[in-house]
Amino acid sequence: MRERSCGVLLHISSLPAPFGIGDLGPAARSFASGLAAAGVSYWQMLPLTQTEEFLGNSPYSSPSAFAGNPLFISPELLLEEGWISPADLDDSLSRAGVKRGLADYAGAGAQRRAILHAAYERCADLEKQENFAFFCRAEAGWLDDYALFASIKDEHTGESWVDWPEKLKNRDPDALRIWELEHRRSVLRHKFIQYIFFRQWRSLRRHCRLAGLDLIGDLPIYVTHDSSDVWANQNLFQLDEKGCPLKVAGVPPDYFSATGQRWGNPVYDWEAMSRDGFSWWIKRLEHNLHLADLVRLDHFRGFCGYWAIPAEESTAVNGEWVKGPGETFFKAMQAHFGENLPLIAEDLGVITDDVRAVMRSFDLPGMKVLQFAFGGDTPALNPDAPFRHQRNSVAYTGTHDNTTTLDWFRTAPVLERDNLSRYLGRILTPEEALEGMLRLALGSPADLAVIPMQDILGLGSEGRMNTPSVGRGNWEWRLSEADWNLFRPVEDEETLEEEVKKSVPPGFQRLHDLCAVYGRLPL
Repeated sequence: MRERSCGVLLHISSLPAPFGIGDLGPAARSFASGLAAAGVSYWQMLPLTQTEEFLGNSPYSSPSAFAGNPLFISPELLLEEGWISPADLDDSLSRAGVKRGLADYAGAGAQRRAILHAAYERCADLEKQENFAFFCRAEAGWLDDYALFASIKDEHTGESWVDWPEKLKNRDPDALRIWELEHRRSVLRHKFIQYIFFRQWRSLRRHCRLAGLDLIGDLPIYVTHDSSDVWANQNLFQLDEKGCPLKVAGVPPDYFSATGQRWGNPVYDWEAMSRDGFSWWIKRLEHNLHLADLVRLDHFRGFCGYWAIPAEESTAVNGEWVKGPGETFFKAMQAHFGENLPLIAEDLGVITDDVRAVMRSFDLPGMKVLQFAFGGDTPALNPDAPFRHQRNSVAYTGTHDNTTTLDWFRTAPVLERDNLSRYLGRILTPEEALEGMLRLALGSPADLAVIPMQDILGLGSEGRMNTPSVGRGNWEWRLSEADWNLFRPVEDEETLEEEVKKSVPPGFQRLHDLCAVYGRLPL
């Protein structure tokens, strides 16, 4: 993690694009260039994995911990590289009818399915193409299982793998071999889609590296039960003889919820994982570190102790704390990746001494969220208070699970608003509170300060990305086309390249100026 640096949090889905949802195409490249021109060192995103409409389009609930989201494949890049024709693009757009404004997952999904089908059908002798064959060999450790899983699921109208015919459900080698032979085109199509996704991702990452911009990824601790990961690794999860979870993940009742949160993910069999040196986790982390320079580990506490709920319970009330692998896990990661693990620990909520000890032992930076810093009668005792931040940490105004900072101040309890006003030394309007919070984050002792794009825009509740425990209406916010024009770098063909690099997009000018004041511009 770079010293005294700044990052911006914006998910790919929130970029402007004419195809229903943000993607890996021209807007992503332009946004990366704009960040770099403004002196921003990091672009932080949410998980890039596939989303499902019936799971609320959450990037934290995916049928694969490895596969990329086909919705993020750029039709413009497909056309540019010759995978599709202009007629293919026009036809898919007219049939899908994607809407502008908020992310249109349904419309974008229909459009991507049509256009990727067209791209696949245009490929002749795909298996003989050297780049595709190399990709399939390099990613075989997860890709083969994922493509089989997706193909079988397609043919069984989306049924959960626990309801498949016994031989497929239990991964009988002969049954899987026969399936792959009889459904070769279907299996190959899913591999092709992933090839295209990662081809476009690598191109974007190269662009970011050339611009001097590092990427921060996001890795959910748990995986979805109905996923290729659980189906292919049933021995690594606490399942019954039918493949159903014995216990599921969540968090206990607290101030915010009398019944806690029952997430429903199967919990790991950590003993089984430890017997082979946590190899599945090493592969998963290695995969994510090929995508990004730093990775945020979601729900970090779960590695030290996790809330296990009997699967038959409808709430989290009757769960229990179970000890996790803790230091043993991170020693295995260190043995593989080296002493300095490129991780950020999501250590929000109630954090126990054993979690703090692991973070200290492995020198892992935690998160400091300013929206949490002003609660209680004595803010000076709050670990998120700005003056208490450690250098080896990441300061945020808010996260994807918070409302925007402007809306937070408008709706926060009077005590929290008064505490912030006292901290800054004056009575504040909501706009002044936002300015103050930006200054507190960027002026923090933390080496890295990350600002959500919505706070840079000064948005209210309309900019909220996610409301936890609410199943619908999340993950939809997008940067408007009107605002987008303020954040794009100069694109004048007659402008010299060096002048473009020095030209800060107008929308980022304030952030650039504050980074200069607080010593967060790249040296």
